[in-house]
Amino acid sequence: MLPHLDDLLGTARVVRLPMRSRFRGITVREAVLFEGPEGWTEFSPFVEYDDEEAASWLHAAIDFGWRPQPAPLRHQIAVNATVPAVAADDVPAILDRYPGARTAKVKVAEPGQTLADDIARVRAVREIVGPEGRVRVDANALWNVDEAEHAIHALAPFDLEYVEQPCATVEELAEIRVRTRYMDIPIAADESVRKASDPLAVARAGAADLLVIKAQPLGGVHTALRIVAEAGLPVVVSSALDTSVGIAMGAFLAAAIPELDFDCGLGTVAMFDQDVAVSPLTPVDGVIRVERPEVSPAQLDRLSAPDDRRDWWLDRVRRCYRVVERTTAL
Repeated sequence: MLPHLDDLLGTARVVRLPMRSRFRGITVREAVLFEGPEGWTEFSPFVEYDDEEAASWLHAAIDFGWRPQPAPLRHQIAVNATVPAVAADDVPAILDRYPGARTAKVKVAEPGQTLADDIARVRAVREIVGPEGRVRVDANALWNVDEAEHAIHALAPFDLEYVEQPCATVEELAEIRVRTRYMDIPIAADESVRKASDPLAVARAGAADLLVIKAQPLGGVHTALRIVAEAGLPVVVSSALDTSVGIAMGAFLAAAIPELDFDCGLGTVAMFDQDVAVSPLTPVDGVIRVERPEVSPAQLDRLSAPDDRRDWWLDRVRRCYRVVERTTAL
């Protein structure tokens, strides 16, 4: 049963969180928080997403706020550091935000930058984490197959744990996986799962070695767990620049997966200057806690979005609710 729209809007708080570094082209992250019977929950699809795509994020918010979550199999989650497409000289300061993290995910293929920039950034990360650390790269589907093969070959000397979404389509992922097999570097799928009409298509096609799973885009913890079970591939649970509330949703998902062999991308609260929680879910000794954070009323007020942005988000909630209402009834 869906909660009534008035129940969502009645507790909705729209917030703006300033970021420490530019990431995904933004310096401020906006989100809507609701307080349901299970606790606080989050709706924060990126502003460019249409209502059909954003509706899955609202379904996830309802799932986390109005439905009991699976019992956790673990009470803390090891997380990776996230390194934006910064200059190599800025890498040490970024990694300092993730104390104890043994794994770093490095953004590559940034528009306006070159492969040389990527190599310098990845080299700087490898030098800091040392030979025992784990380094993964994420191209966000911005290479074609030839570019991906060239780039992966150039980055291979840095002992990559895996390459995330090097190309856009399932067919391209399958091809690059074959082309780079001799380098023994796994291919991970992210956008081909969370932005696909069929999130299992990449697994069926044998186009990836592992999947990156995010609770909000996939419709919530329960839906994501079904996808993990049906895919039959190793997974990494990640986030989408969430507040501590959204990160908690990801942590509950990660805690319910029986086999979790990879460090998760759930340390991204460290990318914000401020957060909504009394005790933010930032990494400590390389892990975050599996818990619903206590939300600070003072922080909600301090981070409150201007009226025009609040109205924009609440109107978006109304539109997406109609989509959820329609698809749930099918």
